[in-house]
Amino acid sequence: MSDLPRILVVDDHSEIRKSVTSYLERNGMRASAAENAVEMHARLAEAHFDLIVLDVMMPGEDGLSACRRLRKEGHIPILMLTALGDDEDRIAGLDGGADDYLAKPFNPKELVARINAILRRTQLIPKPNGFAGKTLKFAHLKLDFDGRTLIDQGGSRTQLTSGELKLLTLFLQRPRTVIGRDELLKLSTGRVAGPLDRTIDNQVSRLRRKMEEDVLRPKIIATVRHGGYSLSCDVEICE
Repeated sequence: MSDLPRILVVDDHSEIRKSVTSYLERNGMRASAAENAVEMHARLAEAHFDLIVLDVMMPGEDGLSACRRLRKEGHIPILMLTALGDDEDRIAGLDGGADDYLAKPFNPKELVARINAILRRTQLIPKPNGFAGKTLKFAHLKLDFDGRTLIDQGGSRTQLTSGELKLLTLFLQRPRTVIGRDELLKLSTGRVAGPLDRTIDNQVSRLRRKMEEDVLRPKIIATVRHGGYSLSCDVEICE
């Protein structure tokens, strides 16, 4: 029983909390619930959770604010629940540190699939390529791999989401190599790209905002026309 992933569902609607926690438990997970950010932090103080399902629209501290605060405090994966068609909430959630989002109303099977995908690429899988416990140097940056933290030459620290770390790791494993968008999507999320899929372009854009000195003229992650993207620098692995 202790090997089952533990999920915290945070939503102010009692019926959603009940139905989601019940469905997760029927699908091999341990689920707890909280109705707002205050109760969420109380639950987190009481027990360890492997992932948080966090609604955007809540009374008091909303989900976007709670997400940003969680990301400053630690690395727990976060799946945001957003209003259908609300692009601003989805973008703000990803920028604030969420690992993925799902629009309401949603199919509970998709919720489980997205939770499992996040868990596979975060703490429930081994860290790739021997980077665990290492600091990596590239361009003007250092990456504390275990801490998921970028450090610039002035010592400023920037936290990465687990999804951003996974994508950056793919580039760090293959510096100065062109990697196609479809390959990046499959390796980072396990999904196959659909028509007009912009997932990787959006993720690279968010990663650039945390890495590049000038996002309009990126020098670290280069765009290769009709090819994909490439890390345009060498990588040094330190102890």
